[in-house]
Amino acid sequence: MTDDNESTETRTDGSGPGIVAPDDEVPTWQERKERKQGLSRLTYEYFERARREDQDLRQESSYVERDVLGFPTWPHELIRNLSLTFFFVGMILFLSATLPPEMMAVADPSTTPAIILPDWYLYWSFGLLKLGPLNPELSILGGDKLMADRTYGVVANLVVVGFIAIVPFLNKGSARRPVEQPFWAGIGVMGVTFAATISALSIKNLLPMDSHLLFDITFLLPPIAGLISYAVLRSMREGYMYDLNRRYYRLRPPK
Repeated sequence: MTDDNESTETRTDGSGPGIVAPDDEVPTWQERKERKQGLSRLTYEYFERARREDQDLRQESSYVERDVLGFPTWPHELIRNLSLTFFFVGMILFLSATLPPEMMAVADPSTTPAIILPDWYLYWSFGLLKLGPLNPELSILGGDKLMADRTYGVVANLVVVGFIAIVPFLNKGSARRPVEQPFWAGIGVMGVTFAATISALSIKNLLPMDSHLLFDITFLLPPIAGLISYAVLRSMREGYMYDLNRRYYRLRPPK
């Protein structure tokens, strides 16, 4: 009785037949679809068979690592790399000679331009400097603010950069796809959306939109986008077989 129980026990360590039938007893696709276990059982059998086949190939392999014949660095690789470098440098020099940049008016150090903007990739940081309306006025200080608006913007930059720097230490998971960790994927979408909205706030003088409405959208749109992303990814976990994939990678960790 004990032998029968051991022979029918499901094994996933490669030491026994497990749940995968021999090749001559593999059911057809139609027979698989008619099973009551559904797609989850079918997919698990597929991963289990793939794992066992990979294990058999590794045991039967007679591969021997050999030296690889390649080209030496000198002169082959060096000449090729120098040729590519000279080509692109020549193209840059040609374009700079034939298409010179337009010379604008000379800057006047005695006047301040009406609109001052940094490079586009720093718009998000420049937008954080315009969070003056969020700087609270404390009644304990007689209606004054605890810090100046400029200082408040600098502190906001430090908070945002600090949060970005600490995220890798907060999330130590081994997920490879957003659907495997919908929460952190939603946080990422919220961060990217906030970077876009705060960048739009930094150039509010150039956008045909009410500044108050733009200020509200800056802080309302990111959490909405994050929640939508989380809900969509969470709903995809069933079709993605989240638990099955996690079990598969635990049995056969990728290299």
